[in-house]
Amino acid sequence: MTLTSEEIRKRFLHFFEKRGHAILPSVSLVPENDPSALFTTAGVQPLVPYILQGSHPQGRRLASVQKCVRTTDIDEVGDKTHATFFEMLGNWSIGDYFKEDAIAWSYELLTNADEGFGLDPKRLYVTVYEGDDESPRDTESVEFWKKAGVPEDRIYFLGESNFWSAGENGPCGPSTEMFYDLTQEGLGDLTPEEFKKADNDQQVVEIWNDVFMEYRKENGRVVEKLPQKNVDTGSGLERLMAVLQNKESIFETDVFRDLMQAAGDLSQDPRAQRIIADHIRSATFLIGDGVLPSNTDAGYILRRLLRRAIVKTTAKNLSAEEVSDLVGAVTKVYKSSYPELTEKQGNIEQVIKDEAAKFEKTLQQGLKKLEKIEGDISGQDAFLLFATYGFPIEMTAELAQERGISIDREGFEKELLEHQEKSRTASAGKFRGGLGGGGEMEVKYHTATHLLNAALQRVLGEHVQQKGSNITEERLRFDFSHSEKLTDEQKQHVEKLINTWIQEDLPVTCKETTVEEAKAEGAQGVFESKYGDKVTVYSVGDGETVASKEICGGPHVNRTGELTGTFRIKKEESASAGVRRIKAVLE
Repeated sequence: MTLTSEEIRKRFLHFFEKRGHAILPSVSLVPENDPSALFTTAGVQPLVPYILQGSHPQGRRLASVQKCVRTTDIDEVGDKTHATFFEMLGNWSIGDYFKEDAIAWSYELLTNADEGFGLDPKRLYVTVYEGDDESPRDTESVEFWKKAGVPEDRIYFLGESNFWSAGENGPCGPSTEMFYDLTQEGLGDLTPEEFKKADNDQQVVEIWNDVFMEYRKENGRVVEKLPQKNVDTGSGLERLMAVLQNKESIFETDVFRDLMQAAGDLSQDPRAQRIIADHIRSATFLIGDGVLPSNTDAGYILRRLLRRAIVKTTAKNLSAEEVSDLVGAVTKVYKSSYPELTEKQGNIEQVIKDEAAKFEKTLQQGLKKLEKIEGDISGQDAFLLFATYGFPIEMTAELAQERGISIDREGFEKELLEHQEKSRTASAGKFRGGLGGGGEMEVKYHTATHLLNAALQRVLGEHVQQKGSNITEERLRFDFSHSEKLTDEQKQHVEKLINTWIQEDLPVTCKETTVEEAKAEGAQGVFESKYGDKVTVYSVGDGETVASKEICGGPHVNRTGELTGTFRIKKEESASAGVRRIKAVLE
């Protein structure tokens, strides 16, 4: 069955809506109330607070098509299946159905031609969790797959890859994954070893994953069963498209067709074309959701994507016309699903043009530095070119080859590893994902960010909007829209407001309401984003003293008096163009 990307989205959502699932809209790529993650990386991420609470305003059965960004596999981009931006089809059960229904519906959706995608069952393979000393072998899922119609010799037991957890602490559980045969001739029955080889060779591709969250981890070990069993499923739209459109790679599907053509004008190398197409698509969506290039956090990731795309072009630059062609190819294909991209196209193009111009200067500086290096390029020099001037190691190697000199790749890898270890240690909390950040002080600082946002709006004006935050046990960091440095008087005024609210011991309450009612009540929220029918609004204060009212998933303190200490702004600085950053503590 050949289906367009738009038809796949509609079929998926209709299938689960018919089975009692509330359809949720895609939220922003930048988590609005999750300070522990840079991006929305999975469909379940916006739902984490509700899963932990055991309920959701829309019910216990949910489904969505969620836009996501992940850069953990950035080096794999350019092969048949990897991308930094992707859409995740997902359905969830919060304490409702479990393995039997999830597996039956996964199989039905994939293979049924009337309501689903009509895939050939003879090309389908399944993996389940083999078990260990902490959690048992998942023989139950095997029986449900056999009941659905999958032969037992096409079901394979695997280890860690079939066990999902949010980290060292929190919900976890076994998963079952579905793979599809991409070869023209068909692989037929495979032994476990043959299946693993086919997976490594990308002859079969994972198209669905069902996670059964039934355990809880503590300090890295499974300690107990959860009182409520949840289901989290996901299917990458791009990979599913490749299968349904009978393409060998995701870059041959309809969402990439025009973009690959534009990228083909910039490089003759097929892998480089794919990287350019992927990175520009990701950049378009990120800028559309308010991210701007910078040297930190989400802005740094955006900058890396753009510069890597530029380096992959033959001329190592992008003209204004080329930027327009690339961005236009993205907005055109997503005009129905994400019309806001078309509305913001001019701004997106300008941001990329500006970054390309900046990188052109950096490139020239790096080339001058390279000219000054005598003899072969050491690992330290290669890393300097990489870290300071944005030269990917592949580019440095190409330049070295042109000059007839060698490069110490091993030394570079050592320098890079040391740098990554330092970065990983310094920002471990940043990448924990949606389930991180539940400590006592982190909850207090989360509430404090609401007070800070409210105070800044009162002192600076209603133009102030939250642009990001990061919370640890020691401090909060808050990014907001404002073009000028705060004066000492303004900072003191903000601190005084917040400390007054803390001293007044205001109640912190929440309620579920509609978006329209939330707007009417003056609740803060990025209303350009798409919310569901109902949202959770947290209010600080009541009666005549309402300090803050925001759409948020929690968690928060019960009263502001729990914010022990005095609120102090320790640093205020520029985060990026038009965005300021405050670091503050309770001391």
